[in-house]
Amino acid sequence: MNRVIWFSLSLIAVVCVALVDWVTGDQFSFFTFYFLPISVAAWYVNFESSIAIAVVSVLAWFTVDYSLAHNHSSHFSYVWNSLVRLGAFVVIAFTMSKINIILKRERKLSEQLNKSISEIKVLESFLSICCECKKIRNEEGQWQQMESYISQHSDTRFSHGFCPECFQKQMKEAGLS
Repeated sequence: MNRVIWFSLSLIAVVCVALVDWVTGDQFSFFTFYFLPISVAAWYVNFESSIAIAVVSVLAWFTVDYSLAHNHSSHFSYVWNSLVRLGAFVVIAFTMSKINIILKRERKLSEQLNKSISEIKVLESFLSICCECKKIRNEEGQWQQMESYISQHSDTRFSHGFCPECFQKQMKEAGLS
């Protein structure tokens, strides 16, 4: 579903919670049920939309509370309770948005890791190698140059040179040292 639909469903959910809150009056508290549409907006839309749903939820709660003429000592208590609820709703919106962002990042990293692992070619098992010429016996039983065998079974490329000991040995054999 696209973001507009999720946002609309969140608004409808706020209205439903407010209606149930209003119908039940003082009998039941529905404060935590407002968390659901805020969480849905944070998860499926974005943080800004969840803040908008949080504000709508506070306004809905305030309207229900004020219309039922709950016994508050002053108008300040209506405002105070609304601000406390807004704070709780914003915390829920922030937390759900952050968790969603972290999970998306983890999924992306996991996909990258799985892709990297699938691209790695690993030489497994024992290799039969000639102790003199260093050829490797392949799966068909044929002897193959070590470089070509490893290149076929991995993304390794070779360049050749002399180590210092072999260089000195070759120079002696050539009569140059």
